[in-house]
This record gives sequence, structure tokens and C-alpha cells, in this order.
Amino acid sequence: MDNPEILYMVVPCYNEEAVLNETASQLKAKYISLIERKLISPESRVVFVNDGSKDKTWSMIQELHSSDPDFFSGIDLAHNSGHQNAVLAGLMTVKDICDMAITMDADLQDDINTIDAMVEKYYEGNQVVYGVRSARDTDTFFKKFTAEGFYKFMKVMGADVVYNHADFRLMSKRVLQELAGFKEVNLFLRGMVPLIGFQSCNVYYERHERFAGESKYPLKKMLAFAVNGITSFSTKPLKLITTLGFIMSLASICAFIWAFIAKIGGFSEHGWSSTMCSIWLIGGLQLLCLGIIGEYVGKIYAEVKQRPRYIIADFINKKDNS
Repeated sequence: MDNPEILYMVVPCYNEEAVLNETASQLKAKYISLIERKLISPESRVVFVNDGSKDKTWSMIQELHSSDPDFFSGIDLAHNSGHQNAVLAGLMTVKDICDMAITMDADLQDDINTIDAMVEKYYEGNQVVYGVRSARDTDTFFKKFTAEGFYKFMKVMGADVVYNHADFRLMSKRVLQELAGFKEVNLFLRGMVPLIGFQSCNVYYERHERFAGESKYPLKKMLAFAVNGITSFSTKPLKLITTLGFIMSLASICAFIWAFIAKIGGFSEHGWSSTMCSIWLIGGLQLLCLGIIGEYVGKIYAEVKQRPRYIIADFINKKDNS
């Protein structure tokens, strides 16, 4: 490659002191290899985004930058903004100083060797390259069942997501510029990036076990993330409420006709069981429907306030002499 382009890796970090040095070491080795092969420019950098960590993550990022500013840069968010906001903060910070950017988590579960294939696919003309898991052999049965069910359910809901793809992806400078035009507060990048369009492809890899530390996505956060993804990119739940209401109305009319005929025929029976079951069923459905509507109203509330999605406290990067 006569004129290799600049690659910035964006790595969100939240309490990653146990794995950060190993991640930096492996990424540096990969960068050296890519530079020697003239696939990326020597001006390429790894940018760690500290998402309000409570441990030594930010001080370790500063040490990495001080000891090796040719490879490592850092962004410090003023407070914990969440994984998706941390990824976006990194991308929006580097979009004007790179030709392409790759996002990956700091836990080394994403295969670093896949970066080579991503960059090669970029030079073939792809503006977005998705890292897709080839298998889920390292997942528990519950994690595999719920994760695959989530992607299938998102497809049913009409959201255009890449099956078995998380946030390990390459995006060109052009795509990053277009992504900057998406202003929503409720971020779901797995759904937003496919909406941008442009030529894209998949590269497949096997996901590893977490190198060290604890997962930052327990079941509660996973469920909240799934709900956010569904309600951010589909109005089908609201349409299902309308359909459910229509069905319940028809069922009520049928029940009324049956009760009237039974009364006229003189074979009606008095009892509270059927009445109580009906009350509890209808009451539960009403609360469920109100909850779904409330989820959408809450998103509208967050969007209209237009609060910043993240606040950058510091950006250390050799290129800016900062």
C-alpha cells in the first residue's frame, strides 16, 4: 500500500484496570504489524475512552500515553455516560483526524487478529465492516439462548441489525461524518450504523473468554439494553397494543353474547372464579400496555430535553500536542 491511511481504535473502558495493560500490549503489537505491512499509517493511534471509571483506569491510560504517545491516546469523560455514549464520544472525537475507526471493548473478547481482515475489506471499498461472531461456544446456554433470541426478535420488530454482531466494527471517515448527524439521546449503535447505508460486509471471528476482571453487562443491564434497542428502532410494540385491544374488544363482545344467550336459556351459572380471572387478566394486560406506552413516553421525554450525551473532561493525543 503506497499511501496507507490512518486508523484510530476506539476502546471504551469502565473499571478495566485488570486488563488494560494487556489490551494495550496486544494492540500495540498489532499496530506495529499493520504499519510494517503498510496497511495503516504510522500516525494511527489507539484511543482509550475512560467512562467514569472508579478504579485506576484513567491514570493507567495517562501512563500509557506518557510512555508511548506514538500509539496511545486517551479521552476522559466527566462522568459515567454508559457504554454506547462512550463509544460515540470516542468516534466523534477522532472522526476528523482519522480515515477509518474501529471500535472494540477492552476485555479482549473480540479477536484482535480480525483487525487485519477489517482493514483489508476497507481497502476493497467497504465503508463499514462488521465483526460477527461465527459461534457462541464460549457462552452459557442461557446467554446463548437469550442473545440469539434478541437478534431474532429485533428482526421481527423490523429493526435492521446484523445477526450476532455487537460493537466490534470498522467505519470509514465518511460514515463517521454521517453518524454525527444522528442526534438521538437513546443510543443503539447496532441499529443506527446499518441505517447509514454505504457498502458493507462482515468478517467472522470466534469470541474469546474475558481476559480478566468482571463483565460490565449483568442480566439487568442486558435486559435494559435489549428494551432500549427494541423501543428505539421499532414502533411495533405500540401497534401490537392496538391489535391486542381490538382482539380483547372482540372477545368481550363474544362473551357478552354468550352471557346473554345463557341468561335467556336459563342455564347460566353464578360464580366468582371466571369473573376474578377475567379481572386479573384484563388488569394485567392494561398495566403491560401502559408500561410499553410509558417506555416510549420516557424516550420522548429524554429526547426533547436535548441534554448532552457525554461530556469530555480531557483528551490527550500527541497529534494535538495535548
